[in-house]
Amino acid sequence: MSDRALFVVRAGALTTVQDRGRPGHAHLGVPRSGALDAPAAALVNRLVGNPADAAVLETTLDGCALRPRSDVTLAVGGAHCRVTVDGRPAAWGSPLRIRAGAVLDVGRAVTGVRAYVAVAGGIVVEPVLGSRSTDLLSGLGPPPLTDGAVLPLGGDRVPHARVDAAPQPAPPAQLVLRVTLGPREDWFTPDAVRAFVSRTFQVSSASNRIGLRTEGPALERARGGELASEGMVLGAVQVPPAGRPVVFLADHPTTGGYPVIGVVRTADLAAAAQAAPGTPVRFVAVRRR
Repeated sequence: MSDRALFVVRAGALTTVQDRGRPGHAHLGVPRSGALDAPAAALVNRLVGNPADAAVLETTLDGCALRPRSDVTLAVGGAHCRVTVDGRPAAWGSPLRIRAGAVLDVGRAVTGVRAYVAVAGGIVVEPVLGSRSTDLLSGLGPPPLTDGAVLPLGGDRVPHARVDAAPQPAPPAQLVLRVTLGPREDWFTPDAVRAFVSRTFQVSSASNRIGLRTEGPALERARGGELASEGMVLGAVQVPPAGRPVVFLADHPTTGGYPVIGVVRTADLAAAAQAAPGTPVRFVAVRRR
C-alpha cells in the first residue's frame, strides 16, 4: 500500500467516512447518506485545499486518533474539541502540517456532537454508487472505523483555494427548526398540531445518523391505524405511536408507515447534527414555498 494513508490508532465511539452522499437513488431504496453537518465538512475540506465533495472523517462525541504514514496537511472542525499532536496542543479550525508517524488526537466534543477531519487529497476508499459515504442504515460504503484500520489518501496537490482559518458557528443552545406542515398533519388532533409548533421538546440520547429523536409532549392522533408505507424525504418529521417526533437525517429510510406531521427545511439540519442530548428543540411553522 502507498505511504499516502492514515493508520487508525483510536476509532472512537463512531467514526465514519462521509462526503456529499449519494442522492438520486431513493427509488431504489438507497438513502442519500453523507455528512450530517455538510457546511462543516465543506469548510474543513476548504481549509486543506480539497474540493467540497472530498471524503472526510465524521466523529461522534469522543473523536478519534490517527497516525499518517507520510507528511500530510489536515484540519479539524465541526464540534469544538481539544486537538493534540503527539500530546501537544494543536489548532482546531486551521490547517495543520503533520509529520509521518505523529499521532493526531481529536478529543471529546466540548460543545456539539460531530467533529470533521479533512486530509489534503481526501480519503479515497472505494466509492459505491458514486459516493464514499458510510450509510449505517443500508450498509453501503465503507464500514465504521475500527482500531488498526488503514485509510488510503489521495495526492495532496489539488488545484483548489486554501485558507488559513475560517469562522465556524457554535452548536445551538436551542435548536430552532423551521417546518412546513404536512402532508399528514390531519392525522393529529388540532391540539397536537398546536403543541408541535408551540411547545419545547428536547434532543433524545437515542438520536443517531438516521434520525434526531425528541423527548417531550406526546402528539395525540386524530385517527387510529397506520398508513401504507410511503416515500420519506430528508427532514421529514415522522411521529411513531409513542407520539414523540423524529426528524429524519442523512441515513433515513426511503419509505415509512408512520404519519409525517411536517418537513424541516434542509438548511436547518446542519444545526440538528450538532445538537447534543438535552438540547431544547422548537419547531416553527413556515408557509409552503
